[in-house]
Amino acid sequence: MPRIVQLLASPVHRYVGRPADGPAPAPPGELVEEVRVRAGLGIVGDRYFGKPAHREASVTVIARESLPPGVDLAQVRRNVLTAGIAVDELVGTVLTLDSGEGPVSLRVNRPAHPCAWMDVTVGPGAWKALRGRGGVRCTPLNDGILRVGPVDVAVGR
Repeated sequence: MPRIVQLLASPVHRYVGRPADGPAPAPPGELVEEVRVRAGLGIVGDRYFGKPAHREASVTVIARESLPPGVDLAQVRRNVLTAGIAVDELVGTVLTLDSGEGPVSLRVNRPAHPCAWMDVTVGPGAWKALRGRGGVRCTPLNDGILRVGPVDVAVGR
């Protein structure tokens, strides 16, 4: 069964400046058990929530199967880590996730390309290895709650 493995709602950007200088410290509590999603705005409490420049990319989703063992959202800075959902294949669709609080629909707009920071936070060669597998950038279409655990999945056009 598909799952939401991990959720991240971080109020800060950790990857600023040059990767060689290392990331800023992680704030406490950025990895959470549930997130509140708002239509057109993103994840409440996240650094991209309500930012006009990020409206079509306010929620990011990545598949655990794309990551090396032991790597999680704290390193790749996506919002939703799934298992059993080939998210990179869903650009141009609507992904609907229901973790028990009702469906949350996400318009999958484009790939979330990895950046050079991946070589620092994940390991040498990760930037290149994650190309085409870096997850997707989405716009939430309705308000709702996502929780870590089993998830019902629907994909539409």
